[in-house]
Amino acid sequence: MSTDDTVLALRGVVKTFPGVKALNGVDFTLRKGEIHALLGENGAGKSTLIKVMTGVYRRNGGIIALDGTEIHPANTGDAQDLGISTVYQEVNLLPNLTVAQNVFLEREPKRFGIIDWRRMNREARELLLGYDLDIDVTAPLNSYSVAVQQLIAIARGVSMSAKVLILDEPTASLDAEEVASLFNIMRDLRDRGIGIVFVTHFLDQVYAVCDRITILRNGTLVGEYEAATLSQQDLVSHMLGKELEKAVHEKVGQAEAQTRETLFELNQGSSDVLEPLDISVCAGQVVGLAGLLGSGRTELCKLVFGVDELSQGDAKLNNQSIRFSNTRQAVVAGLGLCPEDRKKDGILGPMSIRENMIMALQNKRGWWRYIPMKKQRELAEHYVKVLKIATSDIEKPINQLSGGNQQKVILARWLAAEPKLMLLDEPTRGIDVGAHAEIIQLIRKLCDDGLGLLVASSELEELVEFADKVVVMRDRRKVAELSGSDISQQTIMQAIAGQS
Repeated sequence: MSTDDTVLALRGVVKTFPGVKALNGVDFTLRKGEIHALLGENGAGKSTLIKVMTGVYRRNGGIIALDGTEIHPANTGDAQDLGISTVYQEVNLLPNLTVAQNVFLEREPKRFGIIDWRRMNREARELLLGYDLDIDVTAPLNSYSVAVQQLIAIARGVSMSAKVLILDEPTASLDAEEVASLFNIMRDLRDRGIGIVFVTHFLDQVYAVCDRITILRNGTLVGEYEAATLSQQDLVSHMLGKELEKAVHEKVGQAEAQTRETLFELNQGSSDVLEPLDISVCAGQVVGLAGLLGSGRTELCKLVFGVDELSQGDAKLNNQSIRFSNTRQAVVAGLGLCPEDRKKDGILGPMSIRENMIMALQNKRGWWRYIPMKKQRELAEHYVKVLKIATSDIEKPINQLSGGNQQKVILARWLAAEPKLMLLDEPTRGIDVGAHAEIIQLIRKLCDDGLGLLVASSELEELVEFADKVVVMRDRRKVAELSGSDISQQTIMQAIAGQS
């Protein structure tokens, strides 16, 4: 296509927040009648770029042009009026209103100054029939499945004279049949000349439906590629920012690892969002979880810890069957989880370092067996010293610590509870180099002390450095298991990309 086909162009876009440059001179080009994938790992800048496109954020630099004319959307309403609509993974409509009311929200057809309900229902029904949705438009939106709600949101966006349709993780909650139906709709919209921005973490879906691919990393543009000529292995390499390396993984005592007692095993275990898989962790062993964001690493950690329910298969800890209905049962059994998002799921910001540290142990003991204040202080002071947590006072609110020190407090929380199996989800994300090295050293020490570790990480160097075994996830299923000299960045990335 020529440049005359460009519907949306971003040139040198910059977006800054206090102390952070979220977008640094990013270019993006969307053509009429194409499906364009916007890809990148967590923190790459995808969400920020979408919010700049749609007026949620004001850009600090650069140009955005729609049909060749520079635009400055002040909010999402401005963007919609210009012809840019967004459908999010969590449908941003009103579930208590009818389908028709949602389709025509804030633009209801009127007669003599009042809403013409009959016309609105009729036009909503006709519109949705074009998407193979033969439903009762007078029923509340929340009476329909997420897939149907997604299509209703898309229909609404397109009916607002959309030139650009942004789909942000629309398939995350859909099954295979629903995804296929959505892709048919997307192809039809593409054929009608609409430019579609498709954000997803499922690489197979990218190649199934997309024409071109733009990759961001750390707020910068990596490149723009034709989907037909970019291999999955090169795609993964661009996203992770690492060239394939030939260095192999060498471990001392690998033969000994094979004779260790199995601490935890999951046999054909699955959840609502994970395909059945097998995984085992021995005492003193580090099992790494590799895969892109959305591959199923976090979901597997949540399944093991009892955050998500085991829908089939069975799990064993020390050869005893376990099935957790809540996370306290997992804590009592001897499991600990350091979550991926420490600020949202890990720390209680206004509470002190001491209070955050003793939380898991208190939960394990039961709230009726209160830990004396003297013991709390002793534990907190001990782990501040052992983990080298930079603080002058254990009573300081944890949200005043750096990210690395917050992560150390969360680790201390679980170590105080003396777990048998630790689940670490991105333990070194967003921390400085010094703290990073200390946490890697701690992982090695925990392994030497006989603790079983399941570590999810997007940092391949980390996995190659400390994992005895690496389980590779893709599209929420296990696709490979590597051990010993088979562990290298090259083999892991090949497995992520679906290549042997």
